[in-house]
Amino acid sequence: MARLHPTAIIDPAAELDSTVEVGPYSVIGPGVKIGAGTKVGSHVVLDGPMQIGCDNQIFPYAALGAISQDKTAKPDDPTSVVIGDGNVIREFVTIQRGTMKEFDTKRGVTAVGDRNWIMNYCHIAHDCQIGSDTIFANNSSLAGHVEIGDWVILGGYTLVYQFCRIGAHAFTAFSSGVAGDIPPFVMVQGNPAEPRAINKEGLRRRKFAAVDIEAVEEAYKLVYRSGKLMADVKTELVPLAQANAHVKTMLDFILSAKRPLVR
Repeated sequence: MARLHPTAIIDPAAELDSTVEVGPYSVIGPGVKIGAGTKVGSHVVLDGPMQIGCDNQIFPYAALGAISQDKTAKPDDPTSVVIGDGNVIREFVTIQRGTMKEFDTKRGVTAVGDRNWIMNYCHIAHDCQIGSDTIFANNSSLAGHVEIGDWVILGGYTLVYQFCRIGAHAFTAFSSGVAGDIPPFVMVQGNPAEPRAINKEGLRRRKFAAVDIEAVEEAYKLVYRSGKLMADVKTELVPLAQANAHVKTMLDFILSAKRPLVR
């Protein structure tokens, strides 16, 4: 049976699994669906439409599912937030609904995957797409339409400009200002953020084979250290991508870029 504190305000139109826990003074609005095993702390505000999966931990004063801070957004827009399973969402985190600007492609959804660790005061704006197994350190903030791949780590106070993409296994140092796309596996630092190396230690911890790490590093040097034109770099990456799946991931990311890469 759900454990709901008597001071919590839960709209009758909200749908909570019988195992959900809700702490004191939290407010859950209509259109919110919460899966099994999720724990909602005190003073949390959850607005719908929003779907929250199983086994999430939502800490006090988080505000999830509110209308976006976009002047075109309207309260009755058919937009939403979708959050997966096993996420830890700490104090004062804000995650906001999508907008009609991407309704045709992403159905106006701000999406968060599984097993993400989102620390205090992080902000995820409208239409962002977050993968799984990421870590957002304190005060990391994403503008609208940002895409974050799996296993990305954002250092504290990282700021990401709208429409930027950060590829899987990338890493930003603290206070990084990201105004371009960061390819998979790349570490950046500074404001504006600049590439420093590949996330070699992160790849080792995730049991990447030494040969794969070497291939990724060779591709990184070609992109960022060769001094060649990007058109030539893309051509020279093709045989490396054919020989290694992780380099192919990098090349596919670069070929699909709509914004310049961080340089």
